[in-house]
Amino acid sequence: MNIKLNSKELLERLQYLSGVVTANNALPILEYFLFEVGNKELKITASDLESTMTAKMSIEGEYIGSIAIPSKLLIDILKALPSQPIEFKVMQNSQIVIISSSGNYSIAYQDGAEYPKPKEIEEPTTISLPTDVLERAIKKTVFATGNDDLRPVMNGVLFQMRTTGMIFVATDAHRLVKFSRTDHYASADVDFVVPKKPLNILKAVLEKTGELVVEIQYNSHNASFTFGDYDLKTRLVDAKYPNYEAVIPKDNPNEFSVDTAEFMSSLKRVSLFSNKITHQVAIKQKATVLNLVAEDIDYSTNGKETIECDPKTGEIEIGFNARFLAEALNNVDDSRVVLETSAPNRAGIVRPENNFEEGEELLMLVMPVMLNS
Repeated sequence: MNIKLNSKELLERLQYLSGVVTANNALPILEYFLFEVGNKELKITASDLESTMTAKMSIEGEYIGSIAIPSKLLIDILKALPSQPIEFKVMQNSQIVIISSSGNYSIAYQDGAEYPKPKEIEEPTTISLPTDVLERAIKKTVFATGNDDLRPVMNGVLFQMRTTGMIFVATDAHRLVKFSRTDHYASADVDFVVPKKPLNILKAVLEKTGELVVEIQYNSHNASFTFGDYDLKTRLVDAKYPNYEAVIPKDNPNEFSVDTAEFMSSLKRVSLFSNKITHQVAIKQKATVLNLVAEDIDYSTNGKETIECDPKTGEIEIGFNARFLAEALNNVDDSRVVLETSAPNRAGIVRPENNFEEGEELLMLVMPVMLNS
């Protein structure tokens, strides 16, 4: 191999792909990047067997072949180099030499033929989405996924592809997010759950890419996301998602709206005085007055603030975990947020007063924390 490329462009791709790489004692080569060269193009692959991501870039050179290079060491040396043209030379002693303007660096490589190859998705359904729509759907939901090895289905985002729209759902049993789009459709109704790790990687790349469209292919076992120079394939979670609609309260007689930033700031201050285990903050609304109260009996501390709100119906007195409520508020783009409740022991609904754009709907559910008597 004797190829030339730009160090900055290579590093950018490797940093995205590094999110896939994990330590694997059973298969150490997964700690490597696979480099495949042909037709003046470099294809780089990273995999953890569950997810496989590839990136392509143009190069100078005529070499055709593949090798596996240690991921961490390669990224570390590229980070230490200023942006410049660099050259890769494969030697006969299983060493690859990186040549920069500053010097030469030799790294041991492995045969690329030993790197595991992902299976192609058989008989896939294909749909194209604007990149910003998918990135926003992931951003609005993935934070609410769980970390429960006993319930892996909760560790991913439910994609409900419908002929009438699309719904994305995430929950960890303490909070739930439902993000809907009525302006994009699928050719047939289907549900699948994408693990959060590939979604977080995908979100990071989509935020930076200049690509306008992402092509999604899926069947009952796998999904792929292709855009520009990148392709991410992932195994889907093999489990049925719980009936989330059953836990969303339909009749909520108590409702008010409040300035989102003011509510968030007040919550942050008051929560400093909450119990360090429950993080309980009481929300007490009567007429146009909204009180936020927290106390930690063990340390004899308490905090209280009052802000103005716009009452819609009823009055509210309910407790929430301040961290979960703050994450919900942080997910609201509108200047005003609405809180709906039905009873102190039932989930509260948090939603923007006005949706971010036409065709979009965001609904978040936060489970209550029972108030101290």
